[in-house]
Amino acid sequence: MLAATLAWPFFAERHRRYAKDLSDWAVQHLPKRPQSNVDEVSRDRVKQLGAAGFLSAIVPAGFGGDSPELDVRTIALGRDILSFHCGLADSGFAMQGLGSGPITLFGSPALKQRYLPGVCAGTLIAGLAMSEPDAGSDVAALSVTAVPDGHEHVRISGTKTWISNGGIADFYVVFARTGEAPAAKGLSAFVVDADSPGLTVAERIEVMAPQPLAKLRFDEVRVPVAHRLGAGGEGFRVAMANLDIFRSTVGAAALGFARRALDEGVDRAREREIFGGTLADLQLTQAALAECAIEVDASALLVYRAAWLKDSGAPRVTREASMAKYFATEAAQRVIDRAVQLHGGLGVTRGVKVEELYREIRALRIYEGANEVQKIVIGRDIIKSGARA
Repeated sequence: MLAATLAWPFFAERHRRYAKDLSDWAVQHLPKRPQSNVDEVSRDRVKQLGAAGFLSAIVPAGFGGDSPELDVRTIALGRDILSFHCGLADSGFAMQGLGSGPITLFGSPALKQRYLPGVCAGTLIAGLAMSEPDAGSDVAALSVTAVPDGHEHVRISGTKTWISNGGIADFYVVFARTGEAPAAKGLSAFVVDADSPGLTVAERIEVMAPQPLAKLRFDEVRVPVAHRLGAGGEGFRVAMANLDIFRSTVGAAALGFARRALDEGVDRAREREIFGGTLADLQLTQAALAECAIEVDASALLVYRAAWLKDSGAPRVTREASMAKYFATEAAQRVIDRAVQLHGGLGVTRGVKVEELYREIRALRIYEGANEVQKIVIGRDIIKSGARA
């Protein structure tokens, strides 16, 4: 299925080479690695991806990357392929990009040189600290504060939660309220090293599909003003620019999960004997697989349209990225559910791939903006600019 997608005009030859190399590597390496210790496996995935050169997709040229600017199609292909094989590999790849993206987009030359080469090599693990106990999709409601400490430092205080790579990251991009203006206009973003005095892991968070997640506590963490990304009060702009690149790639991860579920469903239908034939002989099975294939292709079209538009120079792809994220994650939930149903009792058995996929897909409909929020974003954009725009 991916080979057919790569034949579409969204892609250049460099994308096809990257996809082939990563697919070949994933087949050789990812199935052989146990996932008993989430932190250990997550670190290992990042290190292995860096050593193999695939993290070059998430930093710009000059710091180990392949392109002068972040290429969303390459990032999306990376997530599509990695999620097909291993959710933790996809998560590690994605967070290296999401956690370092603000540095790529808004960091000073010194910050880029300090962090991006290590991110590309897989020797530095990135984290993004945005969500709070009372502020998730509503970024403007953040309450963690960064107050001046002299002219050259700020002190950050408060709590962040649902932080991916929490507890294993070497640094976090932290969004805090600096008060230049009310609501979203009074936020700033800072790069904070994980070993900074006053920064602690308050709690590790266990979820249904194991991930390195944590609640972080900031107790007057002293950070240089030189670690700010952009100007004071530009934190919301930093966050939205970063999401404009990476939100559609959440749809790509869902697409990879859906592709794998469809493959597993087809294999099961061919092998399972029933009523003197196989599941594949039944028209109900054929209809279910047809619905899966349609939703996989529709998801791919939306995901790679958004990525292509961004790479082609569109200043904002908010509507397109939200559409891709919303549709692909919802569709993948349906595709995986059908694959579980085709497996019968095996489908809800630990150790069976479709059961793993069933747990992994659920979070994608929530993070980087819950899907209900995506509909609000899309609806507001339609009202503002008109459907024909």
